[in-house]
Amino acid sequence: MIDVLKSEEKRTVLFLIISLPALLISFFYADVLPVDMAWIAIILCGGPIIKGAMIGLITEFDIKADVLVSIALIASIAIGEIFAAGEIAFIMTIGAYLEERTVAKARAGIEKLVHLTPTTARLVYNGHEKMIPAEQVQPGDTLRVLAGESIAVDGLILSGRTSIDQSIMTGESLPVDKGEGDEVFSGTVNQFGIFDMIAQKVGEDSSLQRMIDLVESADAGKAKIVRVADRWATWIVVIALMTAVATWFVTKEITRSVTVLVVFCPCALVLATPTAIMAGIGNATKHGILIREGDALERLAKIKRIAFDKTGTLTFGKPNVVQIVSIDPNINETALLELVASSELRSEHPLGKAIVAFYKDKSNKPPVEPEKFQLLPGRGVLATVNSQNILAGNETLFTDQNIPLPKILIEDAENSKGNGSTVIYIAVNGHAVGMIALSDTVRPDAADTVNDINKSGIQITLLTGDSHQAASYIAHTCNIHDVRANCLPENKLEVIKEHDCNNELVCMVGDGINDAPALKIAHVGIAMGGIGSDIAIDAADIVLVSDDIKELPYLLRLARKTMYTIHFNLAAAMILNFAAIILAVMGLLSPIAGALVHNLGSVAVVINSTLLLNWSRINK
Repeated sequence: MIDVLKSEEKRTVLFLIISLPALLISFFYADVLPVDMAWIAIILCGGPIIKGAMIGLITEFDIKADVLVSIALIASIAIGEIFAAGEIAFIMTIGAYLEERTVAKARAGIEKLVHLTPTTARLVYNGHEKMIPAEQVQPGDTLRVLAGESIAVDGLILSGRTSIDQSIMTGESLPVDKGEGDEVFSGTVNQFGIFDMIAQKVGEDSSLQRMIDLVESADAGKAKIVRVADRWATWIVVIALMTAVATWFVTKEITRSVTVLVVFCPCALVLATPTAIMAGIGNATKHGILIREGDALERLAKIKRIAFDKTGTLTFGKPNVVQIVSIDPNINETALLELVASSELRSEHPLGKAIVAFYKDKSNKPPVEPEKFQLLPGRGVLATVNSQNILAGNETLFTDQNIPLPKILIEDAENSKGNGSTVIYIAVNGHAVGMIALSDTVRPDAADTVNDINKSGIQITLLTGDSHQAASYIAHTCNIHDVRANCLPENKLEVIKEHDCNNELVCMVGDGINDAPALKIAHVGIAMGGIGSDIAIDAADIVLVSDDIKELPYLLRLARKTMYTIHFNLAAAMILNFAAIILAVMGLLSPIAGALVHNLGSVAVVINSTLLLNWSRINK
């Protein structure tokens, strides 16, 4: 019993369970009992309301809904309407409890991350396994993960192949196949087999912990429209008191005045917004979207333009081989790729690593070790593979080595560069034999996402620090007409301010450190959570956990639906209140009936907000 009383939620449920039969007994047997049992409901349910109102009023002069409810309770008791006072307290407590349950349900999809944090890890050291607390794992440690186990930290697979259930992080319904060199995230679950991994991001830096930090920053109380409702509640308290006094002065019936106070309580107005916003946040969570600021949905519903960063947002942010050209009839494209992959095997350059990864993926085997290897910074590599001297690099490398580039190879290279690609020329034994083009590939859903957003009437701008050639190619692929290339961070800020001056509120979508200022200054900032930098995520209002930009159109519709729900709640609550006030002034509502009508309106508002939790993308 002591544990129940210490838990606010359990205590509220207990008080409601005790109060309900007490009210029923009061309703049927109040005249035959020496003490009205409704006092139990007044004490258990009304006591906390009056206490909270007094504390807020005395310490902060905070005139809110609970002040008017307390006045209505005391006034009802004063005129002998004990059952009405008990009913007011009981139904108000039910309304508050439903709000808390709605908020809890809305956040449950996110907060379960906290409970999924792995507590132990299997450390592999000198060939031996040892179970250690997860918080003791250090970057560089080798961990072993068995089938069914949760992954303790972020890292890369060293050996083994498996499938990982990443649904908690990305919302993907099917497991993802993983192998050597693939990245894995904390909190995800190994479906089968055994693999060894090297720890990279641990503790506060891990993906799961970053998710938890984002959860803790979500706060519906920051919504501007919530503060508007609070201000309305303050004025309504004053108007209610004036109306009650005026009613008594005209009718000389104190019962009508008390009924006015009962139905005038602005509880539905106060409940209307936070419940809808938290339900909207909970809905977004199901789609891999974390909303960090409560008023982000409100602001997102008002935007007129979306500005996209290119690299890592519309594209994957990683170079990939898109073209292999061989001009030597004795070396086909497959053989050329194998030679270059072997040459780049020891390279730390991102382009070299991309070629090696591409070869491994295509051939399902590692490249052969080069006999010799030399890295030439800013130019390329020199290597000996199968007794052949290989050069792989840019034009400068070939100029330095006095190796001419055939015209046909230069023409192919220029065409590739026009598509935003980076070109690596290849020479074998002193003769140019071909090239490999690499490019940051467009996300498969990028074009459809842009078209969907355009259909909603929102304009789109591409902001990128890349060259005009690369930017134009991506823009053409995604059907974006407003392109701003060669943008430094300050240039992105200028573009956003320019649109703001034209009354076009901008939503910025980006992922890198250079996007952080734009994310911060934009009306709404949306960061890519998977590959996005910590700085960009901290600057954003909303985070796409799985980097899935196809969820953006849904997010826009959800923001509008949330604001529609809020406005509907507010309008319905005001209409119900004014209708009840008129009936109370005319003497057609008793305090008991007034309490019932008014509080049913509050419950209806909460239920209407709850419907947002299951609102889906098919509802447009």
